[in-house]
Amino acid sequence: MEQLLTVLIVEDSLEIVELIKLYLENERFNILIAGDGRRALQYVTEEKVDLIILDIMIPIINGYEVLKKVREKHNLPIIILSSKNMDNDIILGLNLGADDYVTKPFNPLELMARVKAQLRRFHKLGAGEITEEEPDITVKELMLKCRECQLLKRGNYIDLTYMEYRLLKFLMSDPGRVYTKKQLFTHVWEEDVLYSENTIMVYISKLRDKVEDNPKEPKYIKTVRGLGYKFEENQN
Repeated sequence: MEQLLTVLIVEDSLEIVELIKLYLENERFNILIAGDGRRALQYVTEEKVDLIILDIMIPIINGYEVLKKVREKHNLPIIILSSKNMDNDIILGLNLGADDYVTKPFNPLELMARVKAQLRRFHKLGAGEITEEEPDITVKELMLKCRECQLLKRGNYIDLTYMEYRLLKFLMSDPGRVYTKKQLFTHVWEEDVLYSENTIMVYISKLRDKVEDNPKEPKYIKTVRGLGYKFEENQN
């Protein structure tokens, strides 16, 4: 019998829980429900959870704290679902480790598409999408080791998340070429209809923190005003 994937819904609104539950059941997911942050963390510790849909404004332990605690020990997709819809709220959630951010009110069909997209990416990594034959990419003091999804800078290893690796690899593979945010999202996230400009901005910022000596004055990952980003091979 096929083993169902488990989605944990962390939400204190029963109406929203029932709506999400209905659509997840139609997609044949196993479902866990937590109405507060403490119960959510218990589920993550005690059960096999494949993905979390996480509200921010929840009792006892808020969603941001839940996100930070989960990320300390667990690697699984997390989608924030929140009425906090300002850019700084979205960027904070992504910076703390969320894989996606959906604002309320939301389209449940879009949420299901995002759930399936996150699980598809996560399990693609687990299935070993990266092959031994992929050559390393070297630019100046940087070497991207494709097999290990790791970056070497002046011989020192810098860990990358899978999506950081994919974004950096895409940029380094064609130095000097300018990509729009939409092009980066389409090629790296392999999605088009779920395009998120904030996601690109956050991941560019994360990469600069790891790649650049001074992230505020980047010499590798350059912003091309009005167009997008490029990886600069030749620095002055």
